[in-house]
This record gives sequence, structure tokens and C-alpha cells, in this order.
Amino acid sequence: MALEGIRVLDWTVFQQGPASTMLLGDMGADVIKIEERVGGDPARGMMKVAGAMVVDDLGQRNPYFEIGNRNKRSITLDLKNDKGKEIVYRLVEKSDVFVHNFRSNAVKRLGMDYETLARYNPRLIYAQSSGWGPEGPNKDDPSFDFAALARSGFLTTTTKPGHVPEYPQGGVADQMGAITTTLGVVTALLVRERTGIGQKVDASILGGMTYLLAYPISFMTIAGIGGGWIHRESAGNPLFNHYKCKDDRWIALVLVPPDKYWSAFCRAMGLEHLEKDARFDNMTGRSENSRQLISTLDEIFATRSSQEWSEILKEHDLVFSPINTVAEFSEDPQALANNYITEFDHPVWDRIKMFGFPVGFSNTPCSIRREAPEFGQHTEEILVNILGYTWDDIARLKEAEVI
Repeated sequence: MALEGIRVLDWTVFQQGPASTMLLGDMGADVIKIEERVGGDPARGMMKVAGAMVVDDLGQRNPYFEIGNRNKRSITLDLKNDKGKEIVYRLVEKSDVFVHNFRSNAVKRLGMDYETLARYNPRLIYAQSSGWGPEGPNKDDPSFDFAALARSGFLTTTTKPGHVPEYPQGGVADQMGAITTTLGVVTALLVRERTGIGQKVDASILGGMTYLLAYPISFMTIAGIGGGWIHRESAGNPLFNHYKCKDDRWIALVLVPPDKYWSAFCRAMGLEHLEKDARFDNMTGRSENSRQLISTLDEIFATRSSQEWSEILKEHDLVFSPINTVAEFSEDPQALANNYITEFDHPVWDRIKMFGFPVGFSNTPCSIRREAPEFGQHTEEILVNILGYTWDDIARLKEAEVI
């Protein structure tokens, strides 16, 4: 596998950090999740996320924790205990990557900062996946996904003016922070391969959201063009819009550049009489008369079901998509064919579907090899097989409440 032979120490909680190290595990890394001896990752106890129930008679397993922690082993340690620290330091000597998403002041207090760990392994890739970035007045402030969505301006791009902002499900900012953290780790590993030099990598959920919003941010800073909501009733390009069908389902048209598709679109929609109409036969005209054209298209789309329109639009090689629910997407043959959604034999839930892999490798494919670990499931295994502790040593560590 792509990262086979790479060992990752994962000292992360909730979503942003675990989702990053999960990707490294999917690519073949041996990921060891370090959890607090009492309680562990708080995500293990998440009963609800944003008010939505995630645990309901699922065999004592938690989907929220499961999602970000597959392909990992779990070791429990008291990091306030010197012997617990010693175990981490010994693991660092035998590892390639250390990832955390805690605030820097707490990390330094526990002796898990880059300067300390690099003394044990100068080749270490140390990734800090923070909330607000390593500099600035808020660098040590607490953070969560919703806070970054709010601060970055993202919510204004998904909220109609005059309406109450709504929190989108899924942890968008956490996922972006995870992706950028993974990108940083893999890049730093490549640098180390070329130069032999380890380094510290800084990523954050705010940085991830900045990249996600790179275009609207840059439109504003370069040209003074504001982002925000685009009203579908007056969209500047009626062929880049969404329309309601007879079965109350919506179809998104994505015809860019619109002039290229105008003739084929008119034939598909039975609008040949408008193809040469001066109001609509070029992009400028359609923009100036967008309300009139959108109103016409609303009426036409309402005459057929979304399935019928999908067949017609596909026949004319037009860019479109039905607006699916998440449940519908989970059955999407295109997503299944590319392993974006895959199946896994889970020891408690039997054969299940879950999200797959966003990147494909022809010779070193990603895979799900382990379900998320139970709390401390691999503590003894790691201590014995990697660090050479004896069973007598383990008994003493348990007695001292180190593990």
C-alpha cells in the first residue's frame, strides 16, 4: 500500500484529527491511536451530533467514532504520568509521524510539543491540526467545526439573505482541516524521503475553510466582487441553475460555458423557437433577461419527472445532476463503482456500507483492514510487540494506573 511501513502516532479527538489519520490508515500506515487512560476520545461517547441521534441500539458501537477511526489500533495512557510519557517517547523513536489536534499550551504542558518529541526522533513528521492556526491572537482559543464555518464566511454562502443561518451536517470545516492535515503529512514525508529532514506541519480548520472558499475570497480581495447567496429566480446564467420537476424533485443544470450548450439545450427542452431569439441567443442576453427565461424553464421542467428529464438531458450530452438525498447517493452506482462508497465486513454490524476512498491508486490501492478499535484494545499488543515490554512490566503499569 502507498504508506505501508509508515507508523503514525495519532493523539487526536473528535473529528478533525481522527479523520486525517484515518486517511493515512486507509493508505496503509500503521496508525496507533493514543487515548487518555480514563474516558479516551470523547467521540466514543457522542450520542448526538448537532441534535441528530447517532447511537440507537447499535451493539454498543458508535458510528461517529467508527467513521474517523477505522484502520487504527488503540493504546490507553495517562500522559500526566512520567511513565506514560516515557511510553510515548519510546513510540516516537520507532514512528514516522505524530499528529495531534489539541491546543498548543496543553500540548507543551504535557511534554508532547514538537521540540520535545524531535529530540527523540529528529526525522519525525509532527503535525499540529489546530483550530485557528499557529499564530495570531486566537491561536490558543478553543474551536469546533461550527465556529470555523461561521468565522470563514461559509454560512453566508449557503444562507439566503434575510433567512436564519443553518448549520450544515457533516462537519465540513473538520473534514477540510483533516484533508489539509493529511496533505501536509504526506508532503512532509516526501520531503523527508528526499532530504532526510523531519519537520513540523501546521494545518487548521480555519486554513482548510480558507482553501475551500479560495474563489469567493479572492473574488472579493482582487475585484471587490461579493460572494453570498445567488437567487435562483434571477441567476445570471439560467443554464447554471436548478429546476423543480413534475415529481417534486430538483435537477441542477451546469451548462458552462452556456453558449456552447445553448443549441443542444434548446433541442432537448423543445425550445427550438428560442434558439435564435435575440433575448436569449447569447450569454449577455440570457443574463439580462434571466427572470423571463427561468420562468419559462420552470414551467417546462414541471411537465416531466426528474427521471424523464435526466434521460433527455443525457441523450443530448448536457451537464446536469438530480439533487440527491444522502440516502440516494449511498446507492449511486457511480459512487459504488469508484469505491467512493464501499462495503466492509464489520465484526458487530456484519456487512455494512460506509464511505470509501477519495483517491485511487492503480498499484497500491486503499483498503479498510480494521474496524475502529475498542477502548485500549491494543495496549498490551503495542507495548509487547513494538516496545519490548514484558507481561510483568505491563502488570506494574496497570497497577500504577499508567495504562
